[in-house]
Amino acid sequence: MVSMTENPASIVDEASFTVRRSIRINAPVEKVWQAVTQPEHISRWFGRTVLDGVGVGAAGTMTFPDYGSIPLRVEEWDELRRVAYRWNNDDALGELPDGVQEKGSTVFTFTLDETDGATQLTVVESGFENTSAPLENLESHRTGWDEELDKLVRLVEKDAAEKDAVGKDTAGGGA
Repeated sequence: MVSMTENPASIVDEASFTVRRSIRINAPVEKVWQAVTQPEHISRWFGRTVLDGVGVGAAGTMTFPDYGSIPLRVEEWDELRRVAYRWNNDDALGELPDGVQEKGSTVFTFTLDETDGATQLTVVESGFENTSAPLENLESHRTGWDEELDKLVRLVEKDAAEKDAVGKDTAGGGA
């Protein structure tokens, strides 16, 4: 059984209206990049994600059971290094718009860095001062990032360990 890397919890900065979490994932940057940019991979650990393209301007939704479809748009794209999404996930408001709107939206940015054969992934979500209840939303998203990123670590590390195990089996040449 593969044990998941333990990571610190998310941190809320009320002065700058941000939530931040940095985690280590024992997998190459390329695998983590796929997990945070490709809808079929995002859907395995976060919400069911649909985007109408790739890169800046791609838009779509992220759907969660019992919550609904959150409008989503790619705001920044620096291949294998950084991706940012704008979404209208104002938990305190209790309703979701049909499309991405600047008012009430926040931006979450994933930054990836290679470190000793693993990936340091940092997420920063900002813009909570523009939501209906900034402090309530900060706390809600803090707990959300803890839960969702722990799922990401388990998934990507499990996939990487299984790939390594298959590689070792085939590399040995067999009996």
